[in-house]
Amino acid sequence: MDTQDQHGRPAATTTPPSAPPRSRRSRRPRFLLAGAAAAFTLTAGLATPLNPTPQQAEAKDDGGKKVLTVAVAQSVDSLSPFLAQRLLSTSLHRLTYEYLTNYDAKNNRAIPGFATEWKPSTDKLTWTYTIRDDSKWSDGKPATAEDAAWTFNKVMSKEGTATANSNFVTNFRKVTAPSPTKLVIELKKPQATMAALDVPIVPKHVWEKVDDISKFNNDKDFPVVGNGPFILTDYKVDQYVRLKANKDFWRDAPKFDELVFRTYKDQDAAVSALRKGEVSFVAGQPALTPAQANSLKSAENVKVNEGPGRRFFAIATNPGARTKDGEKFGDGHPALLDKRVRQALFLSVDREAIVDKVFQGNAVEGAGYIPPRFSDYAWKPSADQEMTYDPKKAARLLDEAGYRKNGDGKRVGKDGKPLDLRILCHATDPNDKAVGKYLKEWWGDLGIGLKVNCLDDVSVPWYAGEYDLAFDGWSVNPDPDFVLGIHTCAALPVKAKESAATDNFICDKKYDELYAKQLAEYDPAKRAEIVKQMQSWLYDSGYMNVLAYPNAVEAYRTDQIKSITTMPTAAGNIYGQDGYWSWWSAVPADGKSSSKDGGSTGVIIGIAAAAVVLVGGGVLFALRRRSTAEDRE
Repeated sequence: MDTQDQHGRPAATTTPPSAPPRSRRSRRPRFLLAGAAAAFTLTAGLATPLNPTPQQAEAKDDGGKKVLTVAVAQSVDSLSPFLAQRLLSTSLHRLTYEYLTNYDAKNNRAIPGFATEWKPSTDKLTWTYTIRDDSKWSDGKPATAEDAAWTFNKVMSKEGTATANSNFVTNFRKVTAPSPTKLVIELKKPQATMAALDVPIVPKHVWEKVDDISKFNNDKDFPVVGNGPFILTDYKVDQYVRLKANKDFWRDAPKFDELVFRTYKDQDAAVSALRKGEVSFVAGQPALTPAQANSLKSAENVKVNEGPGRRFFAIATNPGARTKDGEKFGDGHPALLDKRVRQALFLSVDREAIVDKVFQGNAVEGAGYIPPRFSDYAWKPSADQEMTYDPKKAARLLDEAGYRKNGDGKRVGKDGKPLDLRILCHATDPNDKAVGKYLKEWWGDLGIGLKVNCLDDVSVPWYAGEYDLAFDGWSVNPDPDFVLGIHTCAALPVKAKESAATDNFICDKKYDELYAKQLAEYDPAKRAEIVKQMQSWLYDSGYMNVLAYPNAVEAYRTDQIKSITTMPTAAGNIYGQDGYWSWWSAVPADGKSSSKDGGSTGVIIGIAAAAVVLVGGGVLFALRRRSTAEDRE
């Protein structure tokens, strides 16, 4: 659920081979990828900090605080690293806590984080991490391997701590800290994600005093003790999150003194705030609409950054909500238990039209679960397998499933009830609403009724299983394990209607077997092939209809931000990275520069990031997080 890039010392030994790049077609793609980095550099203008209160920002030459304010639409679900799943929340954890490893902004390869190096035993069942000796908690206490061991053991205990990151430790047998700079993880079976354990390391001396971690949101005592580049100092629900630079951060302190995430539930209001200089940066929901981006390209002191995105935009189908022990709950429509009905819905969605009319070319047409930005794992169906827009075939499948049209043109089941469906929609996401209108038309032509249910917080009915379909999306990281793991049986909730790691209650033996197989495969090419088989299964099942891969479209004030790192550095995103590179690297401007250049932006500052590779079989790694506008992540 994050993104990042940074410089660091090398830490492993073998460079992982890369699979040949895969291309993705679209009717009018704004960007075509051939690997993790595109072949051009973005440039940006100059800028100055801003006071987080709603007023015009001014350059401060009198020693005043340099403040970078980011407009966000998403709410924080929790400030606890054990509970948080939304993109905003996990991005905050990237800023405030160290992870064992980080990701090179250039190529997504693992580089040192809290650990300076790591290596496996010959049988790859024991991994030893060297923990850096120059990191300390913001309260002055040293950050050590003991903190890491305590964190992992707490997640393994499942004492209300496994909501967010349980997939990383399911295969762990034992975690110990023989010394302050040595962490040892023993595995039950080989695990290919050992340089991608994206779990925030928390201070043991603080968290061991918490009575019930399952109910602790980490939002009462400020400043929050951490060891990342920023320290969380204040938080008001759906108003703002305030952080200050950690002057003792081992990789050097951020250039801005403060970083503020300010909530705007209305995207146009956020864009207006950027124009006025009341915020430094806006990313939208999480991308700006084409109209907003186009209007900002001619705005004074504003730069628009466009790059291939790391998200997918999809329709998820409720397969029947259930717990791990098989207890069924929720009220998903029983018709969706029929694969023919799900595929009929799939066949009656024109993905090319969505890319053209909703995203106006600022996206690539969807197919597989992994965006084309991650070329090693990207997949697309064969010509025979592909479910292109075909309403006539969809109608035949519905007939076969027993849902025929009556005299009024409505599809009815054998019980005589009309086939009326509901789809969960994020009220803050204009893309959900726009696509919802097309679905009502397309499915209406088939005789299917549709209610588009737009809510500020979709997580309540979603976890309760009280929906038929839902607009879904995740920010995918270089290593796909997390976004694949949320569809396993192990991710289902223990109790009905409680939050869990599952995305959509999918549970299938064949899929689980493939998931376990890819997790244990150290050979990158072989693992990539298994991941593609998993995507093929998801595609055929009709449970996940990936409509598009939206580009990252965002904007910032050039009179407030002089330079900032994108990820990938050649052409990527600023908001929601697999790391803390953007906000950590951002350089304040002097407030005197103006730019009306409509080109894409994102000045790349020179970060020398040494690629880290694994001993005994390299793997490219990274993490996850779902990122729809109000991502249940």
